[in-house]
Amino acid sequence: MFTALSEQLTGVLNRLRGRGVLSESEVTDALREIRRHLLEADVSFEVTRGFVERVRERAVGALQVKAVSPGQQVVKLVHDEIATLLGGTKAGLDLASVGPTVILLVGLQGSGKTTTAAKLARRLKLEQKAPGLVAADVYRPAAAEQLEQLGTQIGVPVLKGAGSTEQDVPALVKDALRQAESVRARTVIVDTAGRLQIDAAMMDELKALKAAVAPREVLLVADGMTGQDAVKIARGFHDAVGLTGVILTKLDGDARGGAALSIHGVTGVPIKYVGVGEKTDALEPFDPVRMAGRILGQGDVVALVEKAAANVDAEAAKRLEQKVRSKKGMDLQDFLVALKQMQSMGPLKQVLGLLPGVNAKALQGVSMDDKRLKHVEAIVLSMTPEERADPSVLSGSRKLRVAQGAGRPVQEVNRLLEQFQQMRKLSKFMKRM
Repeated sequence: MFTALSEQLTGVLNRLRGRGVLSESEVTDALREIRRHLLEADVSFEVTRGFVERVRERAVGALQVKAVSPGQQVVKLVHDEIATLLGGTKAGLDLASVGPTVILLVGLQGSGKTTTAAKLARRLKLEQKAPGLVAADVYRPAAAEQLEQLGTQIGVPVLKGAGSTEQDVPALVKDALRQAESVRARTVIVDTAGRLQIDAAMMDELKALKAAVAPREVLLVADGMTGQDAVKIARGFHDAVGLTGVILTKLDGDARGGAALSIHGVTGVPIKYVGVGEKTDALEPFDPVRMAGRILGQGDVVALVEKAAANVDAEAAKRLEQKVRSKKGMDLQDFLVALKQMQSMGPLKQVLGLLPGVNAKALQGVSMDDKRLKHVEAIVLSMTPEERADPSVLSGSRKLRVAQGAGRPVQEVNRLLEQFQQMRKLSKFMKRM
């Protein structure tokens, strides 16, 4: 989502970073450019103005310090202020020590509440928080059925209340909470009804529901691609029902990202999670400091390590390392294992974007079609075990058979074999070093 903004801000800051001396006028010019880029990215005017003024005030003092390069100091100031803009510190869920913690998900129709409910339930299940789901949207056709399907998919119970009329949503949820106690659910996520726009009836129902079940968390599920509208929506919900946090969805999209940079500044409530994909595992805790690093092209090594720890099979990785270090080296079967490990971490562009120094501009120039990894996998799977163990036995007729089996041209098979041989030579060289 922050691709364009990241490219623009890193461009401005790179020009400052290399300077040994900075004048106040140069900092002013740079901040004027940053201000323009933030406004173009849909960051609200009041948030942008406050951001620029705080950086300007701190930068003037930083120019007097000679121990560190002024350019580097300004870069750090911008990083710190972006982190402050996003909330400053990481905010988790406020869970009750006794009894089930009720988490109310609110938002407009189409923001992704139901899918987000399942994503959050899956994460809480992995954290041993024993979640349950409640379908409180009695207006949208098949909303309850959708939540049941998602609940079955992630192995989380969907609790059903006795009341199901449009006039008695609070009674439905209260009955579901009694069921939650009987099945010993520690957390209960309530998927409330959305509307196409904020209206009085919607807010009255949410107020009644909040009064009836006393939720510990009221989380707004906001579509990150709606720009300034997301800020207005957040302010409207916060004024009416009192939000405790925000979950931003579709952060993997191509919108300008101003909503994420504005919501905390406007409402004061923290962004607690971000949706980064459509699958149920695509929900990440939001860390303002690490997100500021990503925006400024500084990467996020911690997130990369967390992805690897959560998705990579440690035993398979250990066996692969031993094979690479062995005298024989890795074969195409090992290469296939490594490929699957890499695919399990998510889209290649997202993974590379977490590396320090790999900014949005650098990624734009690299062809990273994840389908090509699938093509490579298909080619390797079309080989016999003997061919994977020793690719040198692949004659012209065998290559043709492999290509036909994978549905790819023979040239792709040849290119894969050449790249694999180069990789083996490189690993042997590194082993000698």
